[in-house]
Amino acid sequence: MTAAELASGAAALCDTATVYRSLHFLEEHGLADSFVLYCSAHGTERYYVSHNAVHRHWFHCEVCHKFIDMGSCTIAPMLGEVERKTGVLIHTHTLYTTGICPQCQEECQTTAKLN
Repeated sequence: MTAAELASGAAALCDTATVYRSLHFLEEHGLADSFVLYCSAHGTERYYVSHNAVHRHWFHCEVCHKFIDMGSCTIAPMLGEVERKTGVLIHTHTLYTTGICPQCQEECQTTAKLN
């Protein structure tokens, strides 16, 4: 969830600043992690997940601007090879891809057939 989504859901209980302070506290104490995703229609958003959650990767649709969870990380073995080849020590990574989701592809094909 984004901080804005959390703040919206908690609007009746507390103000937005309290939500941001709480998220910052959770991150500082190792209970939550955050990552940033960019969307040309909605700008940059910081997403928060439980520190114990499985690491995920994301897909951003360039048409409808949805972010789609692509599942748990499958590139960790490749990163290990990068570490061996370059001598770097990778602590974390963020991966998101962009393109067109299945629903938007179908809508584009349907529109093309009608024209």
